[in-house]
Amino acid sequence: MPKKSRRTRAKYRAAGKLAKGGAGKHIPPQKPTSEPKTSVSSVEPSPSPAQVARYQYVLPELRRIGIIAGALCLILIVLTFILG
Repeated sequence: MPKKSRRTRAKYRAAGKLAKGGAGKHIPPQKPTSEPKTSVSSVEPSPSPAQVARYQYVLPELRRIGIIAGALCLILIVLTFILG
């Protein structure tokens, strides 16, 4: 059986610390601060050139699908007024 991924282990480790440490202690409410909080893990790795070349067709196809779906919805609305 393969090992657990690092992300899974970290998630369970953090959940375990919250469950163990917060049972008998009283934590006073914190005062709200005016500065926004930023997440440390918000930095995303940049995609490799191979991935960019591999999925370069996705956005044009999504755009094309959206145009076709919008046209079909417009046709259905017009037909509803004409036939209904």
